[in-house]
Amino acid sequence: MWIITVYSNQTIKMFEFDTKEEAREAFKNIHGCKIISEIVYFNDPNFALIVH
Repeated sequence: MWIITVYSNQTIKMFEFDTKEEAREAFKNIHGCKIISEIVYFNDPNFALIVH
């Protein structure tokens, strides 16, 4: 999951996206001070720690 956090006109808004591509495209068109973040859940099997 990808989140864009925008600070504009003394307000904070957050937008959630399923893919990196969607988030990056939206990021280009959003005005204001913005941050893009990837949210990774510790129990997501795609990011499992492999221990040998």
